[in-house]
Amino acid sequence: MSTERPGFRQELRKEIRAFFHLNKSNRVWHIPVLAALSVGIPLIIGLCTGNLKNSLVSSMGGLVILYYAPSLPLANRMITLLTCAFGFMLSYTIGLFFSFNPYVSAMVFGLWAMAAHWIVSFFKTKPPGNFFFIMMASMASCQPFDLSVIPQKIGLLGLGSMLACLLGLTYGLLMLRKQAPASSQNISVTIRNNQYTSLVESGIMGLFMFAALLTGHLLAFKNPYWIPISCLAVMQGVSRVHIWRRAVHRVIGTLVGLGLCWLALSISKTPLSICISIIVLQFVVELLIGRHYALAVIFITPMTLLLAEAANPLVQDPNHLLSARITDILVGSLIGAIGGWFIYHEKIRQGAVRQIRKTRIFIHRRQV
Repeated sequence: MSTERPGFRQELRKEIRAFFHLNKSNRVWHIPVLAALSVGIPLIIGLCTGNLKNSLVSSMGGLVILYYAPSLPLANRMITLLTCAFGFMLSYTIGLFFSFNPYVSAMVFGLWAMAAHWIVSFFKTKPPGNFFFIMMASMASCQPFDLSVIPQKIGLLGLGSMLACLLGLTYGLLMLRKQAPASSQNISVTIRNNQYTSLVESGIMGLFMFAALLTGHLLAFKNPYWIPISCLAVMQGVSRVHIWRRAVHRVIGTLVGLGLCWLALSISKTPLSICISIIVLQFVVELLIGRHYALAVIFITPMTLLLAEAANPLVQDPNHLLSARITDILVGSLIGAIGGWFIYHEKIRQGAVRQIRKTRIFIHRRQV
């Protein structure tokens, strides 16, 4: 008997079951609360002082708490957080300094995305991995260039990151007695078996980040940074099938999430309601992100949209704002799906690896 591949209907049923399947998660509820506080405290301070615009920058720095790893010893957790905080500030600085020209900005952004992906692969950083480092650079690259305010913006982001680190340290100290004593672990770096493969992946990532941001500039989108952010979210899949599944989940979750955001903005556009919405959405996202990506995207979309656009006058016109974001996200998801295909296409990967090895051998022979 010859075995046949499952038909289209079986594959479709399998994908539908995967779409509605909730994964198990051992994440305690403390971590979502910690994430909500890291993002919410700067917003509350900005609301009380009448300076919401600056507090939004600090609130983005608070997203570094998402790299908090409760499974590690406290010293390792804090080193990870502080390193990631420095990475946030560096990404934001690079984006701001090269935002004077859209084409230069897109090129530098692509190179930084390549470097960030390689560094994260080198250290085998756990999710969210390179996402927020590249997101910070993307958002900064599209801001109006003003050299005089760059130090202030970097300082505000750094304050938010340091607040998140302080909250992480406080939480770790409070939980020391309740947790079982962990065996002493040395901080070590593990390199992937194939360094060339990591380099090829990083090159493809940088190329498509450059293409995504450049596409936004060429099409004259108002806030083109949404295109590389959506592209990156899709390209973070762990396999070719996972890439396309993420693309579908991203589009469906985004459309529902935009509807939720439109409803929230239609009901109330006051700074207080926007701040409360961001804090609640951040808590819900952290509860769901490990269980179901599409379900989490429903809440990620309005949360990131409000966090990035709360100081934008377009918030007062939710119809115009959301129609613009739909186009950005759909274009970015399509580019990300194509980029994911290239990353996980074995023939392209192996060909690139062979070419890098040949080039290295040729350079070595010339030197000898």
